[in-house]
Order: sequence, then C-alpha cells, then structure tokens
Amino acid sequence: MAVITPARRRFAALVPLGALPLALTALAAAPASAHGSLSDPVSRVSACFAEGPEHPKSAACVAAVAAGGTQALYDWNGVNIANAAGNHRQLIPDGKLCSAGNDKFKGLDLPRADWPATKLAAGRHTFRFRATAPHKGSFALYLTTASYDPAKPLKWSDLEAKPFAGATDPQLVDGSYVFDGTVPERAGRQLIYTVWQRSGSPEAFYACSDVIFDGAAEGGTGGSGSVAAVPQPSASAPSEREIEKGAAKSSVEHGGHGDDDARTGAKVTGAAGSPAAPAADAPEPDSASTAPNAPEPDSASATPAAAGANLAETGSGGGTAYLTIGGAGALAVGAAALFLAVRRRAVTAARHGR
Repeated sequence: MAVITPARRRFAALVPLGALPLALTALAAAPASAHGSLSDPVSRVSACFAEGPEHPKSAACVAAVAAGGTQALYDWNGVNIANAAGNHRQLIPDGKLCSAGNDKFKGLDLPRADWPATKLAAGRHTFRFRATAPHKGSFALYLTTASYDPAKPLKWSDLEAKPFAGATDPQLVDGSYVFDGTVPERAGRQLIYTVWQRSGSPEAFYACSDVIFDGAAEGGTGGSGSVAAVPQPSASAPSEREIEKGAAKSSVEHGGHGDDDARTGAKVTGAAGSPAAPAADAPEPDSASTAPNAPEPDSASATPAAAGANLAETGSGGGTAYLTIGGAGALAVGAAALFLAVRRRAVTAARHGR
C-alpha cells in the first residue's frame, strides 16, 4: 500500500488551488452568443450570401466579393461592433455604415444603384431579423431621406434623424425576431439601416437593406434621380439549408460568439477603429424612444466602452461580465506557472523524505 507522506498531503491540498485559476480562465473564455441580420426586407450581406459566396449572380455582389473576399458573405450574420454601447454614430464613419467600419465587410459599402433589393410599400409592415444566436436587445430601423442617392457613399445624414420602427425584446418565431412597424412614404430606391443593440452587452449588430418602393419606375434610383436606369435584381433571404451549409465556412459561430477564427484569421468582433466625429449635419445620437414603435434607450449606453477594445463576453442577461482576451490569457499563464511550481516543490520534498 502506498505511503502518504506529509509532502504528498501538501501537494494534494495545493493542486485544487492551482486548478482554480484554470477553471476561472475557462469561464472567462465561455462566450455569450448573439448574431444575425435583417431578412425582411433582406439585408445586403444576406442577399449576396444567398446568391452564393463563391459565384454570386448580381453585379453588385460580384463587386462586393472582389473588394472584400468571400469570407464576408460566409460571415453574413457578424456585421457588428463588440463594444458599441449605443455609440453607433461616434464609432462608424460616414461611408462605412453597411460594414460597421469593419474592413472585412468593406465590399458592402460600395455605392451602387444595382444592389439586390426588396420591393416595399408605405404603411404597415412586418419586419423579420434572422438570429442565428438570439439575445435580448433593442432594434431601431432608419429610412433614408427622400434625397438619398445610392450612387454616393452612405452617410449618417442620409438617414432620417429618428427611427421609423423598432422593438425591444420582440417575439422570436422560427429563429427570427418578428415585429411590426409603419413604413413612411418614399419613391424609388431607398435603404433601411438596422441597428440591433444588445441589452446585456455593449455589442451591436448592423444591416443595410436595399428597398424599392412600389410604383417606382424600373431603374428608379431614389429621390435624386441622378443615376441612369440600371437593372434592379430582386433580393432573396438565405434558406435554412443555405445557412446550415454555409456555417461550415463561417468564422462566426452560429451557436456562440467567436473572436479571431483559427481557421481563417478573420476578425469577427473588431471595433470600428478610432471614433469618428459625427458630421455637422448628422442627427443627434439615438433617441429612439421619441419615435413611434421605437425601442426604449438601451441601458448599455450609460456605460460606454472604450473604442477599439476587443472584448470577450461572458454570461447572459443584465449581469454579463467582460474580460479582455489578454487578461484571460495572462490568467491562464499564471495558473500554469503556479501548478508547475507546486509540483516541483512536492517532488523535491518527496525525494528528501519530507
């Protein structure tokens, strides 16, 4: 029978202490989940993904792949900023609204009048947001002004100052958030800009949906009418089969929340870089509570995170905690060092009979 020496007793008592930091590290790395994009009307990135990332059909989606590659389309549900905390206009520069300032999605920012579009009419409409990883939060939908010109880079000043529709924690039906709103009168080609701000996290998701209002002439381009008639391809949302098939090549986990994917190196939750000062004619920061059907102001905006910080998000609900990836890594290294030190001391003591 093995003899349990005092040294071995000390080693056995210290092992759980060395394992504790490792357990804490595992908890810190356990990610929360929230991903998705507007599917009715279809978002620009969803429409291009549905066409097929490797061989898109429309000229606009072909151009988007040429500019940013196919990975952006496989990651159709990951146009986000990890630490937005309601500071959307401060973090996303003019001309980069559809990519949320993320270089991986830069192809979505191309100013064109031939993006696949959804036909839309003024009046009551049921909106759907396909969530591959649902989470509580608020939606705010903004419509472009009557003077919007799709041939020019999209600016904050191209959007109405207040959202025309929105919802807080809407009903989840068959994997999609569903809520109603009233679409204002418009003519020709316009754009709906969606912001989904999570309530238990500073993370926000963004989507550009190209729409053509019923009654517009073929080739209609919006209020400015400065673009010659061009083909107007219809947008289709990806099917569940297409979503499932494309998930294998996505760097965005469809049931969780990834950061830098080991297979592609693609940045999933990178912030938009240095904050950009709002344009002089840009609307004031979101105050959605003043618009009909709009969500209440998000509590996360009361504690804005520093721009550029990549956060690993843990937990769920209002008690979500945030640890930096570097901090979690340092914790793991410290735990390993402590474990090795304790083991060396125990082995040395055993050899000397102590």
